[in-house]
Amino acid sequence: MAKQMTEMLKGTLEGIVLAILALKPAYGYEITARLREAGFSDIAEGTVYALLIRIEKRGLVDVEKISSEKGPPRKVYSLNLRGSEYLAEFWSSWSFLEEHLGRLRQLVENPPQEGA
Repeated sequence: MAKQMTEMLKGTLEGIVLAILALKPAYGYEITARLREAGFSDIAEGTVYALLIRIEKRGLVDVEKISSEKGPPRKVYSLNLRGSEYLAEFWSSWSFLEEHLGRLRQLVENPPQEGA
């Protein structure tokens, strides 16, 4: 993945994961699989797990340990009220950026003609 794309994803991955959890609670591997299904195929599992620890510490998700047939119990993450509020703010910020970047792109791609 290009360095620029990696940097952009770092700034938005939290919101993307919260959006995935808004659809349905999930454990780490499931979240990674959903990211890949959504086209974010280059995101490493380790990145997702580190992010899950951060959003748990920030109180954006609730965590429930569910027994697993194989190995230790799984931590299932679900979006809580604080996480939902953060996600709403994320979407608002995203809409703002999308709109303003779109306008800027139009200006760059179709600059006003001098004297027009």
